[in-house]
Amino acid sequence: MISALLGAGDKANILAEALPYIQSFHNKIFVIKYGGNAMTDEALKAGFARDIALLQLVGMKPVIVHGGGPQISGLLEKMGVKSEFRRGMRVTDAQTLEAVEMATGKLNQEIVGLINRSGGKAVGLNGQDGYFIQARKMLLPPEPGDTGPVDIGAVGEIEKVDTELISLLQTRNFVPVIMPIGVGLDGQAYNINADLVAGTLARALDAEKLILMTNTPGVLDRNGKLIAGVTLSDVDALIADGTISGGMLPKIGSALDAVRTGVKSAHIIDGRVPNALLLELLTSEGIGTLIRGDGGPHFLTDTQRYFHTE
Repeated sequence: MISALLGAGDKANILAEALPYIQSFHNKIFVIKYGGNAMTDEALKAGFARDIALLQLVGMKPVIVHGGGPQISGLLEKMGVKSEFRRGMRVTDAQTLEAVEMATGKLNQEIVGLINRSGGKAVGLNGQDGYFIQARKMLLPPEPGDTGPVDIGAVGEIEKVDTELISLLQTRNFVPVIMPIGVGLDGQAYNINADLVAGTLARALDAEKLILMTNTPGVLDRNGKLIAGVTLSDVDALIADGTISGGMLPKIGSALDAVRTGVKSAHIIDGRVPNALLLELLTSEGIGTLIRGDGGPHFLTDTQRYFHTE
């Protein structure tokens, strides 16, 4: 373990470096989209739970939104149902929706249990609880060869998020752990992209940060090198020249929407790195890509500069 290689002085310096971040982020809301390998590797899951418990215990207010892609696919395979995707979206018929709810429900309970055993206080939520994620059916816009909008089943887009339930839980010092399932006015459940839910919640809760955990180090330049910090205009240029493309686009889109509508910053971090959350939030170097508005500093050069330019 790295800890065994550090002397007492090194450990003390690490803790001292975290203090101004803990002070500045006290009582602030962080919406964390939990996904990738961090959600399937047992050691990383346990580490994530400990990180969440620590953030809560020092006075921060994490809100977790999780997906469940690998778990859903695994359950469908056991059921003998082939997974089908259209433009990166899971086609969700009645049987698939049942698998989505079962797999994400089980994962939700596991995350909640791990956080509680680590000393935190977590409560699992389905977006249908109290109708707090209200959704409508999503139709994909037609592309060449399509005769009209593409129906992908019970896949939803968000109409409204009622944050009252989450705010109530936070007043009692609970960490909400949210399944990305929405519900229509007619009671129909909808499978919703977890990045979309996280971004929408970050805006609705006036969060300090939106953090997207992935299987990549962050936003990479054309040479595959991590870009530590970018502004909204920088990201627009990177998309326009093709540097950002493919599977990163939906995550970037969620991050951009959040920052443009009031979230102070969005972060894309590598969930495969142990203690990724603590490294990004409580150290001056961070480990991923930070996205800020055009009016703010381009990246965190050091703790003092950051806190004196807010």
